[in-house]
This record gives sequence, C-alpha cells and structure tokens, in this order.
Amino acid sequence: MKKPELLVTPQSLSHIKALIEAGADAFLIGEQQFGLRLAGEFTIEEVREATAIIHDAGKKVYVAMNAIFHNDRVDALAPYMKALAEIGLDGIVFGDPSVIIARREADVNIPLHWNPETIATNWFQANYWGKRGATRAVLARELSMDEIVEIKENAEIEIEVQVHGMTCMFQSKRPLLGHYFMYEGKAMEVEKRKNNRNMFLHDPERNSKYPIYEDLNGTHIFSPNDMCIIDELDELFEAEIDVFKIEGVLHTEEYVVAVTECYRKAIDAYTESPDAYFDIKEELLAKIEEIQPELRPLDTGFFFKETVY
Repeated sequence: MKKPELLVTPQSLSHIKALIEAGADAFLIGEQQFGLRLAGEFTIEEVREATAIIHDAGKKVYVAMNAIFHNDRVDALAPYMKALAEIGLDGIVFGDPSVIIARREADVNIPLHWNPETIATNWFQANYWGKRGATRAVLARELSMDEIVEIKENAEIEIEVQVHGMTCMFQSKRPLLGHYFMYEGKAMEVEKRKNNRNMFLHDPERNSKYPIYEDLNGTHIFSPNDMCIIDELDELFEAEIDVFKIEGVLHTEEYVVAVTECYRKAIDAYTESPDAYFDIKEELLAKIEEIQPELRPLDTGFFFKETVY
C-alpha cells in the first residue's frame, strides 16, 4: 500500500529538526500575513532556511496562504509567490481564489492545495478546483468517516485529512478580544493575546473551555477537545487517504513531537501488516492520553457522528 504522508505544523526551526527525527514527512509553515492559524511564525528568510533543512532530510515543505485576502492585501500575493518559487518549496495551501489569479500573474508553477476550511465537503468540489490547478484537497474536519471514504473514491486529486489536534470552530475578521478589553477598560497588545495559551471562553452549561486568540486575521475560537483517532486509522488506510495531518497549534513543541512519533509508528506498523497496527494501536493511544493536557480532552471529532440531512 501507499504510505500516507504525515504532515505536521512546526513552531520553529529547531522544532522542525525534532519533528524530522520523530518521523514527519511534510511541514506546513508560513506567516500570519498570508496564512491562518499557524503553529509558528516563519518569515520569508526563515522559510528559506526551513526549506533547506527539510529538503536535506528528503521531506516536503508547504507554505500557508489560506487567509482571506481583501483588496488591501491582494497586491502582496504575487511578489510573495515569486519569492517562494525561488526558494523551491513543494506546495502552497490556499482557500481564497485570489491566490490562483496571483499564481498566474506571478508566472510560477508551485502546486496548490485547496483548503477552504469548513466547505470542502464533497468530491465534486475537489475535482472542480483540481481542474483549476489544485493537486490536493484538504477536507473539512466536520465530515464523517463514510463521507471521507466516498470523497476519496471519487476524487481525482490527493485528499488530506486531519487526524489529530484542535479544530477551528469560528473565525471573525473583527478584533473581538480587542473590543472586549476596550469595553472592560483594559489594554492588551494583539501579539500578547496570540501568544497567551491560557485564554479560553468558558461555557458553564456544557462545562467546556474554548481556546481563543486574536491576530492579524481576526479572532479565532477552537474546539474544546482535541481530535485523536490513532486507534481508528484502519478505514483511512484502506481508503488510501493521501495525507494525515497533525495540527499542533496552541500545543507545546514537545507534545507535537511525541504525538508525531506515535502516528509514525502507527503508519509504519500498518504498512508492515494490518495486524501489526492492531497490536499496538491501544498502546499508542495510551501514550498520547498520558501527555494530553488536562484542559484538552480527547475525542474522535466528527468521524463517527451520524450525518443528519
């Protein structure tokens, strides 16, 4: 069988090196001016340095350009893409169609990965954007296992599925935290709000805490639980899903490295034989449960929820 690519979201250059050792196959990096909800900030020079490290290890590097680009930011797209093409990265993740136009204007041939967050929900969409330059579709995290398998069976491009980490529930272009602090008569810089890992919206009725931060792209609110299906990967293996993504945003570098090691073992075991994977999957889940932050319970996301039409 074809091994799925193990995609991770590093926070720094040193983190990239640790994740290479942990078994990651590909890395998603970038800066908030162009990309949404990145685990770490990488300037163009840091992207250049990271790409050299990653390519030397025989791995792949992708840059996030999946922000929503209003007119005041569109002019920066083509020059940025030209700079990325000179670096020689392996793909650009996008959601806004303006990136396709900018790619044409920049006259570069960097592969595109279509990621419109919650609206990538069927194979017809994936194939539509495939005909317009996309080589991969990043599926919405709100899909069930059956829906994912159906999409993969009919898609003409690669399919990426998130298998671990938190998911974004809400984004607003407005600085909602800034407005709140102004209302309270307090002042707090955007950078400090983004780097504060202990900011939550508390819902006492559901007894849930939702991580929240604000950056250049607005306000982001995340799920109260972390998705984890390390013990439920067999259907994705059988469907030959192309990419497994570990989302490391708002987690420590050490946590992401440990989780990556576990998924690397799972992938390698299943490649050896399905029985080898079934023998170790509960042990791998237990290892992740041991290091899981107390405020971040694990669940299986939407994979096994019943779809209501």
